[in-house]
Amino acid sequence: MSEQNIPHDFRGEALEHVFMPASDQADGTVIIVPTVMGITDLERGFAAQLNARGLNALIADLFGKQFRGADRDTMFGEMGRLKGDRAALRDRMLEVLEVTRQQQGVATDRIAAIGFCFGGLCVLDLARAGAEVAGVASFHGLFDPPGLDRQPISAKVVAYHGWDDPMVPPEAVVALGQELTEAGCDWQIHAYGHVGHGFTNPQAHQIGIEGVAYDEAAARRSWASLNLFLDELFG
Repeated sequence: MSEQNIPHDFRGEALEHVFMPASDQADGTVIIVPTVMGITDLERGFAAQLNARGLNALIADLFGKQFRGADRDTMFGEMGRLKGDRAALRDRMLEVLEVTRQQQGVATDRIAAIGFCFGGLCVLDLARAGAEVAGVASFHGLFDPPGLDRQPISAKVVAYHGWDDPMVPPEAVVALGQELTEAGCDWQIHAYGHVGHGFTNPQAHQIGIEGVAYDEAAARRSWASLNLFLDELFG
């Protein structure tokens, strides 16, 4: 698969996204927003799967290239910094969307975004901003609202959630459903029983947090559902 590094200056921060185009004319484009650990081979693997079904993929760098391969504590600190200003995080995501639109072979009306863990929160915030994207999908994402003025949500939204996720208790799931309903959104929430946080990542347990672990069945089921969701968006 071809891979292109896309530099992006966000308010003086040097970001570098990874664009992996489909080999032929793409049916659509998917922005992938990684976990707290930033761009890794895990996201490249997801991008390759999207390429195989005829979709472009842009892996978003929200932290900066200098943080590639940084330790857990450093990356959690960076996540805290970004989460501490949700308005700026929203603007960062909107700029990532604009950078994606500028890439060769990207149809601007056929873009979706998927995110994992912290990235799940980011793609939900993109939808909450009223961004013109076809849809967003959150995998074991964080659900806490940004506390900003609410906008109507035009994007279709799906959230894949481990019911035993220690970071997202059941009341947060209900609150997200209520929030999306009030925003007039076409939404789905898929909850997987006996599943915790980070269930798509085979290395999730290495982070050393109880309740964070890979789950093969939830990973397989959620990705199969994503394929159906993308068929609906781009079919």
